[in-house]
Amino acid sequence: MNKIVSKEHFSEHVVKLVVEAPMIAHSRRPGHFVIVRAGEGGERIPLTIADADTERGTITLIIQEVGVSTKKICALEPGDSLTDVVGPLGQATHIEKVGTVVCCGGGVGVAPLLPIIKAMKEAGNRVVSILAARNSELIILEEEVAKYSDEVIVMTDDGSAGRKGLVTAGVESVIEREKVDLVVAIGPAVMMKFVALTTKKYDVPTMCSLNTIMVDGTGMCGACRVTVDGKTKFVCIDGPEFDAHKVDFDEMMMRLKSYSFETQKK
Repeated sequence: MNKIVSKEHFSEHVVKLVVEAPMIAHSRRPGHFVIVRAGEGGERIPLTIADADTERGTITLIIQEVGVSTKKICALEPGDSLTDVVGPLGQATHIEKVGTVVCCGGGVGVAPLLPIIKAMKEAGNRVVSILAARNSELIILEEEVAKYSDEVIVMTDDGSAGRKGLVTAGVESVIEREKVDLVVAIGPAVMMKFVALTTKKYDVPTMCSLNTIMVDGTGMCGACRVTVDGKTKFVCIDGPEFDAHKVDFDEMMMRLKSYSFETQKK
């Protein structure tokens, strides 16, 4: 059960695992995530499903090594097994034909964005994908994204790939040249905050995924509380996707800092 079929390193701290999970592969939809554990005493880690193959019965997970538990998962090799893979969980992405959709992914945020890009394209939308990272080594899944996009724009902070600049510059350049009906942003909280501020100026509906704040994944721990339109929501059961113009990103970023010291110690 949950055997690792293949492994690929995107960078020193980002790994792609293809894992046997036939039931999840069959029922998963864009936006869904799973909870995984490595070892009987392992921490529960929520990971968005980046892809699935129903014929092979596998799901694809992208893991960034940030602490002890993710380090254990990233150290696994083909033939090893994850102790638990539970899902699919969360609310699936609402997919419909709206016109032109701009999909923005920051760093490993491109992983959960990929199935949304694919589904939006299959629904008949024009899809412009913007991939952003600090440098070229941190751009992932560019070829896979290109398969389902009408255009791919790469933005890097240092200009080592694509255009030099932040993701917001890429978003604004598209909005200024053509009508955009929806923006989807997934990545670091600060990135999603500024994408939302940019699109709000142009009154473009914007959806974001707050998966990075999840811990337990079942609504019991309360760590993923966020304020959306003045109301308390739980990312793992009410989301992970919300109207980006209604999310209190400042509060979310404060919550994300809660365990940063412990993570750095490990």
